[in-house]
Amino acid sequence: MNRKTLTKLINVASGKAEADIVIQNGIIADVYSGRFVKKEILIAGEYIAAVLDPKTRNYTNGKTEIFDAGGQFVLPGLIDSHIHIESSYLSPLALERILLPLGTTTIIADPHEIMNVSGLLGLDYMLKAAARAVMDIKIMLPSCVPSTAFENAGAILEAEALAAPLGNDRILGLAELMNYPGVINCDEKVIDKILLAKAKGKIIDGHSPGLTGSELCAYRAAEVLTDHECTTREELEERLSLGMYVLLRQGAVCHDLRTLIPAVTGENSRRCLLCSDDCQPMSLKEQGHISGFLRICVEEGLDPMTAIRMATLNSSECYRLYDRGGIAPGLRADLVIVEDLKHFKASRVYVKGTLYSENGGYVDAPCDKALGNSFLVKDFSTKRLELPVKTSEAWVIRVIPGSIVTGKVKAQVAIDESGNYIHSPGSNIAKIAVIERHRGTGNIGLGLISGYGIHSGAIASSVAHDSHNIIVTGVSDEDMAAAVHRLIAIGGGAVLVKAGQVIEEMPLPIGGLMTGEGGDWVLAKLTAINEKAVAELGVDIRLDPIVTLSFMSLPVIGQLKLTDMGLFDVDSFEFIPLAM
Repeated sequence: MNRKTLTKLINVASGKAEADIVIQNGIIADVYSGRFVKKEILIAGEYIAAVLDPKTRNYTNGKTEIFDAGGQFVLPGLIDSHIHIESSYLSPLALERILLPLGTTTIIADPHEIMNVSGLLGLDYMLKAAARAVMDIKIMLPSCVPSTAFENAGAILEAEALAAPLGNDRILGLAELMNYPGVINCDEKVIDKILLAKAKGKIIDGHSPGLTGSELCAYRAAEVLTDHECTTREELEERLSLGMYVLLRQGAVCHDLRTLIPAVTGENSRRCLLCSDDCQPMSLKEQGHISGFLRICVEEGLDPMTAIRMATLNSSECYRLYDRGGIAPGLRADLVIVEDLKHFKASRVYVKGTLYSENGGYVDAPCDKALGNSFLVKDFSTKRLELPVKTSEAWVIRVIPGSIVTGKVKAQVAIDESGNYIHSPGSNIAKIAVIERHRGTGNIGLGLISGYGIHSGAIASSVAHDSHNIIVTGVSDEDMAAAVHRLIAIGGGAVLVKAGQVIEEMPLPIGGLMTGEGGDWVLAKLTAINEKAVAELGVDIRLDPIVTLSFMSLPVIGQLKLTDMGLFDVDSFEFIPLAM
């Protein structure tokens, strides 16, 4: 803020100058006192100048814009305290067009996915896109690139490479520290990153599913401040008691909010935040974003003011965003006007004093440019999909509907005269492959999957957590290969093939993860993919075909997963042979 801006702000607040905008007849959510009050909001430029009792002043100069809120509720701009933009399949600017009309004015983004594909080039892309956005996109610097040593990612970023980015004022801190075993066991490379963040005065986000007792204390001793992986009341309460913030998650995959709300009390609520972690156009359409989470909170019996604080003031304090989170003089004029405290439907959204959304409309924004070719696939052919089993019994990844955890099961499988696996018509087992696409290693991990339901054709995707190699499943090697070849040709995304023909596809040319197209385009593509995956390929109707497939390569969440290096047993933390 410069001298001219500050002087104007003070003069408007004191009554010596006229406000640019006045919002009248609104019921303000005073998150500081915990009350709803009927006051006027005076805006000067990008900031709130004053919050006054009604009729304190007359506005007769004709230059001040007056908006009558008509008894609607005025909330501080909503904050998503942890989100992976890439998981929406949308570019930052395209996602903004959906979130802003829902009342979200700030997001804390972890570009973990794009940086596992493109390294610091991916970070640069995200920072440049964020600079062009209306919604304020804050960045946390990924701490785990690659996420594990059990797969090949597009980059390796140790502490030395993170030093310069962490010095950037636009980066709030170190993103979710998924390698909690590395913290607990004082792995030198992990400790280097923690010390670097502390030296830069930056906060550290956590990720510690199931951690408890002395191990959780060891994790917290490293000054890990947050965790969004709580799935039980006990996990939430233990973390709060150790001085952590808990981010209650309601994402496209993990729905923890309703489970955790009963653990939120008047005594502990100020350390609770709301986050999506992952969101997609389909989930946003069905449940909304943070405004939808507020609705869920109230449905579950939480006091509306407590819920609003979790989406505003608590988040701003946790992430040291002291210029927002409430409605008070000197703060950014990020405001959301909602019709009621039940549905939280936004009728107006202001960002830095400018009206950017009215009745669900959104700001148009230019599309992002792609990062360039992110596919360096070596030595791939149909022949390389042959899967030697030798025996009739093999380990199989079992899909569990509604969960990213998988089962590890023994199954009888058919083999040909050469000892290679062959699909049996009517069987619920299909072949799955992960093809390395970043370094040209030629690695292909091969395995078997059950419970996915596919009984015809193949599905390939370049969204495959966390390293985002190509993942493909199907019952025909020819169809699987055709899907992979088409996926590479379109620059990534998702491809469905049946009988050698592409029946549906969704190009994601930005790192193989995102598109600059709008949310409606992605929603239409996902709807078509889901419908054809079920109707023509036989995928289980209870599953999201692409999301489910994308987590089959995540080697940090059990039990059995597949990477480009092979079949990985998460419980024993080692690669295992397919056949027994």
